[in-house]
Amino acid sequence: MNVMPIQIYNTLTREKEEFEPIKKNHVGIYSCGPTVYWYQHIGNLRTYVSNDLIKRIFLYNGYKVKHIINVTDVGHLTSDADTGEDKMERAAKKEGKKASEIAAHYFDVFKKDLDKLNILEPNVWPKASEHIKEQIALVKTLEKKGYTYKTKDGIYFDTSKLEDYGKLARLNVVKLQAGKRIDIGDKKNKTDFALWKFSDKPGVRQQEWKSPWGLGFPGWHIECSAMSSKYLGKQFDIHTGGQEHIPVHHTNEIAQSECAFGKKQWVNYWIHFAWLLFKGKKVSKSGGGLYTLSQLEEKEYDALALRYLCLTTHYRKPLNFTVEILNSAMRSYLRLKKIVIELKKSKEKKNKKNIETVKKQFLEIINNDFNTSRGLSFLWEILRDDRLNDSEKYELALDFDKVFGLRLDEEKEIKIPKEIQKLVDEREEARKIKDWKNADELREKINKAGYVLNDTKEGVEIKNV
Repeated sequence: MNVMPIQIYNTLTREKEEFEPIKKNHVGIYSCGPTVYWYQHIGNLRTYVSNDLIKRIFLYNGYKVKHIINVTDVGHLTSDADTGEDKMERAAKKEGKKASEIAAHYFDVFKKDLDKLNILEPNVWPKASEHIKEQIALVKTLEKKGYTYKTKDGIYFDTSKLEDYGKLARLNVVKLQAGKRIDIGDKKNKTDFALWKFSDKPGVRQQEWKSPWGLGFPGWHIECSAMSSKYLGKQFDIHTGGQEHIPVHHTNEIAQSECAFGKKQWVNYWIHFAWLLFKGKKVSKSGGGLYTLSQLEEKEYDALALRYLCLTTHYRKPLNFTVEILNSAMRSYLRLKKIVIELKKSKEKKNKKNIETVKKQFLEIINNDFNTSRGLSFLWEILRDDRLNDSEKYELALDFDKVFGLRLDEEKEIKIPKEIQKLVDEREEARKIKDWKNADELREKINKAGYVLNDTKEGVEIKNV
């Protein structure tokens, strides 16, 4: 196992810290997973690429990784304030299907997207609907310890019983409570949250269960605490998720878990991923840029071009997305693959010392808070380095790709996008009528898009730059 330390920026302390596992050479990671009521868009998928890169870096360092990603198939309401409709129930009504059918379909699509992006599957995919017993047991523990109270619509966690509530988000709870007046119903405090919700009209919901407090369903936050502790223990190494989870979801997970388990620190390291942006705003239905992976594939983009794009920016920094930026990423990705595949032909003798020196440099880069963006730049530098021969470069590229996951040595036929083929056809028409000026302009457009034309006796050959 590598002995070089891994530095992690811990959201809890707002500092970069040296990783120390609870169990030597092992790391337990829990990642907040999808709510499977609809397709995951590319903003969601950036988070899972980031999760994958962190996991791969631990594996590259020789750690044994136990990774859990939950599946939320009940209990996630349309409002973080424990109000609104359950997203699964709403989707089931909209599509005229069972909630279980909705969950199964969108979870299957999600897993196919992960496969296209070459994302390693977790050890376990726990589903909220299959862990009701564990969630009820956790609420009972909190009740026994005096942290809960009952309202007309559910069992709530009393945040006033916890001195350091909001420490992850550094919330000013006093200011929050004294702030703008809002209708909090029967809640004692604005920050209190539901552990178990009662069914409005028993028998109407598709997903409801008997509990000591009445027929209902679990709160969103209790699901993650129950499932993570079942598979990773009452204290574990790393919890990951999107930055949007810091102020509510992860804050509430910490509160209920540390009270239930009696741990001063439930999770040692919190890692949060920045958003994918479109025109400076988070990718969303209202903001735009809401592509699914399948929609990008329909436009002839390789799924791994999106992965490459995610690699170009550090996980804690926002990543801007436009079609033009994705085009550039795809050109760079295809060019990188072409270079690596060409290097494969080399029969030059490798210098082991050269390879080990470069691997050490790469390790120093990626172990500095999972800096894969700098690692990718380093790969390009290595490929241009005249001090290394082609055989050494090829071995290093494949070694680095254990982290990048770009399938750099996988040869496959490149699809020509429809818009490029249209330009090629227009150029052929211009050549037939000897409109050389237009033909040259069209060739230039094709070149700028990342493709090269070779005019042969058999016709036009189209290749990537």
